[in-house]
Amino acid sequence: MHTTAIDRRRFIQLAGLSGLAAACKPSWLYAATEGRYAREASPEFHADVEFELTAGVTSVPMMPGKHTVVWRYSGKLLKGPETALVDLPGTHLGPILFFEKGQKVRIYFRNDLPEANIVHWHGLHVPQIMDGHPMYDVKTGSGYVYEFTITNRAGTYMYHAHTHEATGRQVYNGLAGLIIVTDAEDRILDLPRGEYDQPIVLQDRSFDADNQLQYVQSMRDRHMGMQGDEMIVNGKRHFVLPVATRAYRLRLMNGSNSRIYKLAWEDGTPLTVIATDGGLLEKPVTRAFVMLAPGERVDLWADFSGRKIDTDLTMKSLPFSGAMPGHGGGARSGMDHGGQGGGMMGHGMMGVMHGGEGGASGMHQGMNRMNHDEQSAGGGGADGHGGMGMASNSALPLGGEYAVFKVHIMREEKETHQLPSTLTKHDRLQRADAENAQSPRKITLSMARMQWLLNGREFEMEGASPEETITMGTLQLIEFDNGYTTGQHGMGMSGMSGMSGMSGMAHPMHIHGQQFQIIERKIRDDLSGGYDTVSPGYVDDGWKDVVLVMPGEKVTLLKRFDHFKGLFLYHCHNLEHESMGMMRNFKVV
Repeated sequence: MHTTAIDRRRFIQLAGLSGLAAACKPSWLYAATEGRYAREASPEFHADVEFELTAGVTSVPMMPGKHTVVWRYSGKLLKGPETALVDLPGTHLGPILFFEKGQKVRIYFRNDLPEANIVHWHGLHVPQIMDGHPMYDVKTGSGYVYEFTITNRAGTYMYHAHTHEATGRQVYNGLAGLIIVTDAEDRILDLPRGEYDQPIVLQDRSFDADNQLQYVQSMRDRHMGMQGDEMIVNGKRHFVLPVATRAYRLRLMNGSNSRIYKLAWEDGTPLTVIATDGGLLEKPVTRAFVMLAPGERVDLWADFSGRKIDTDLTMKSLPFSGAMPGHGGGARSGMDHGGQGGGMMGHGMMGVMHGGEGGASGMHQGMNRMNHDEQSAGGGGADGHGGMGMASNSALPLGGEYAVFKVHIMREEKETHQLPSTLTKHDRLQRADAENAQSPRKITLSMARMQWLLNGREFEMEGASPEETITMGTLQLIEFDNGYTTGQHGMGMSGMSGMSGMSGMAHPMHIHGQQFQIIERKIRDDLSGGYDTVSPGYVDDGWKDVVLVMPGEKVTLLKRFDHFKGLFLYHCHNLEHESMGMMRNFKVV
């Protein structure tokens, strides 16, 4: 049986990182004077940790047989503890970056890809120029020096490409990795560490007969989000985690482009959650299942004591509904009858072709964009998966039941750790303290002119409306409305005569910068059926930076905007939606 676990020191030795001297300098550092950097190092910034991070093209063994060509972030430690950067041999994922709260970090990023790239430090609270905004895209052969202080509490974060109109394709090709932050509060808790603290990155991918990645093969892939037909966990197919009969900390991250998981152990063992996006919860919470949308993270306390040696336990994604058109749980849509060539085309697109608001020009504009994206990605065009139909051909249908990964009980070991009853103390944000307590900043999620939109607007690189302009140092009340108020269920497509009453799509909404707290969720009565299959799996107790907003749902949250002025993105973390314009700026002044 092939088993895979991550041990920090063992991987450091395998990658040849342990002998790096703190005084090393990047081989291309002095090229900065020749214009190789889009941004150079600051002499007044004295880093505790430095490393090189290079985006390049390579190949890895993802499937049996021929290696798969991927785009990958590779790292080289220059200064700091030898455990600060852990490479993962044989995977498309970038190295795991281990930081301490309070550390000053300098990253020499180099772009060796055939196109522009920029890196976003998802979940970290950093200045605008360090956040990976696509306005700072780095050209081929150039670089960018990131410098920031780790102010986040201990938790599981990530980094990934955030390139203008290319984020989905670049992340799908491999440009992503994990960040793990520790602090004094986390260390004093008696939580599993070392080999008993395992990061698990969940992704789905599709491959052609030559084991090469396939991206956006149809209109459905673009509009609904890319759904692969193979589970890839920590860069491996059929991932198996070897464990002992004791407690583990499993750091699960949804690194998929658009797939939503409903995670549960196959034998019904409850899941014990100890942390979410922004770190530890105040107390452990127990769920029969946990929902995990793209970009979300959850840490589990998983106790395998008492299990028999040489047995397996499978983590599955269970059935759910209501997350997309024709997915049940609400009003029936034209997609219910679509099949391969019908669905959205048969009942909706024809309305655009015959005019109406937006009319044929909107259809033409949207199709031009999709065709351009699919050709540049090497896709099969509009006929790649059953012509123009919106039905998915994935072997892992959204909301279906399938295995995600396995745990294999390898050896017996006495347990020395007990689950703490209290983990941390949160400062609970109060609605009354918000600057706009009586008038929430409302963000409607919709679609028009073949684009996903926020408040009816598409992405503007440096644009921000008055309602998106925020005074620094304030607490803000924000609402994400996915059809709760409008009744359009997030799919208000101008001119689509067959779309009225159609249930829309779930949107995982991400806000850059500081984490937020969710204070309220509301759902339309007519869409409660699908909602009831997912809502018991929400974990809203802690700090978050991604929130899943179901069709017909309104989510209210509180978020601070401290320390840094500038433009900070908020967007759907369904990466195809982001690339189609479902992204805007908050302007902090």
